[in-house]
Amino acid sequence: MGVVDHFHLGSRKHHEAAQEGASSSSSDERVRRESWLKHLLSRPEFAALAGTVMVFIVFAIGAGNSGMFNLDGIMNWSQVAAYLGLIAVGACLLMIAGEFDLSIGSMIGFAGMMVALPTMYFHWPIELSIVFAFVGSMALGALNGYLVMRTRLPSFIVTLAFLFILRGLTLALSVMFADRTIISGVGDVAAQSGFAHALFQGVAFHGLFKWLGHIGLVKLLDNGEPLVPGVPKVIVWWFLLAAVGAFTLAKTRFGNWIFAVGGDANAAKNVGVPVKRVKISLFVLTAFCSCLFAVLQVCDIGSAAADRGLQKEFEAIIAAVIGGSLLTGGYGSVIGASFGALIFGVVQIGITYTNIDSDWFRVFLGVMLLFAVLFNHYVRSRVAAAR
Repeated sequence: MGVVDHFHLGSRKHHEAAQEGASSSSSDERVRRESWLKHLLSRPEFAALAGTVMVFIVFAIGAGNSGMFNLDGIMNWSQVAAYLGLIAVGACLLMIAGEFDLSIGSMIGFAGMMVALPTMYFHWPIELSIVFAFVGSMALGALNGYLVMRTRLPSFIVTLAFLFILRGLTLALSVMFADRTIISGVGDVAAQSGFAHALFQGVAFHGLFKWLGHIGLVKLLDNGEPLVPGVPKVIVWWFLLAAVGAFTLAKTRFGNWIFAVGGDANAAKNVGVPVKRVKISLFVLTAFCSCLFAVLQVCDIGSAAADRGLQKEFEAIIAAVIGGSLLTGGYGSVIGASFGALIFGVVQIGITYTNIDSDWFRVFLGVMLLFAVLFNHYVRSRVAAAR
């Protein structure tokens, strides 16, 4: 074979190699695009975001001219979403760690009584009653976590027991000391307290909304006050708590520990993760979120009632599951749980702006839960198979 033949043969091989490289590069590009899509679908908050968009489209069509999306309407459903969002953040983080807290709703009622009874019947300063409620609630949360870790019983069973214990204590103590199950007048006391009023009562950014009213961006009443006086403080607390939770989960070592203990507690323990401390801390967090819900509600509504918080534990879990949290732990998103709470608020209030019977609300909530569970299971199965 001559030099020329060698040259042509080498050129042909080089050309074929270049084509194969180009084909490989093209193939790699296709894989890269597919993995990007899979990455998007595998994000825990994807289903909740898609559900939120769908809900907004539905109500924009069905109730767009009803005032639901006016500023006052937005504040109404945002406030409902914010209350649920507070407890959904705690429930979500605990579920990612592989545990449940079914005492959330009962803790709301009990914490409200811990604020109202000392204030109205023992004449404590409301500031002291609020601190007492937070300390008491978080101590009970720590007890929940300690019993789960110590006995190794399922958290479902332990916290179910506390659901009944706390609800019974709330009823018994309110009747014992007040001879009634509803204690009123707390709002008036809170209004006279700089601490309680500033943190837990009324609205924020009133001056901003008043200014917006005077420049024509917000409707004004006849007395010159804006129709929407500001942002309810529960919304501010919700955004703050969700931001801290999302940052902790995504950017801190403690967030990595939460995922680790939920994925495989034994493996996490073997690499030095303090499993017990992480889980007990999260039970304390859920109790804190429940108490914050109760304090904001008592100061805003002005009363405490023994039946407050009924079924809120299930609503918080539903919001977390809609947001992408798995019931088996190790996977979830605070942002997704917040979107789940937003869906809840939009539907609960939005349905009153339509001709749909409000009895269908629970049906919708159940359908959303089932859809979220099936969607998350499907996506996780596809991603696991692809690996």
